[in-house]
Amino acid sequence: MSPAEIFAALGDPTRLSLIARLGDGDGRSIVQLGEGLPISRQAVAKHLDVLHGAGLVRRRKQGREVHFALRREAVAAAQDWLGRVGAQWDGTLARLKAFAEGDDQTPPAP
Repeated sequence: MSPAEIFAALGDPTRLSLIARLGDGDGRSIVQLGEGLPISRQAVAKHLDVLHGAGLVRRRKQGREVHFALRREAVAAAQDWLGRVGAQWDGTLARLKAFAEGDDQTPPAP
């Protein structure tokens, strides 16, 4: 999945809370994930479908229930992407600082 798809899926507070609930690595059913949330089970299922479509969770049928678990590799991919973007910004800011302090006469790259 692309970073855009992952971050779009994470752009909703309910989906973020579902990811947080799955963060311990344990799989949970829709009923378990929906406990304490002010939305219906069907709404929880729709949010989980979005997370599944973005590759952030996996589903596993267990008896009559479907359990969801966090795909740590998808989270790691998003972290890697953020790390690369952060490193680019660090480099840009370092060049800007050097330019502003007169250490470098070359303006920072856009």
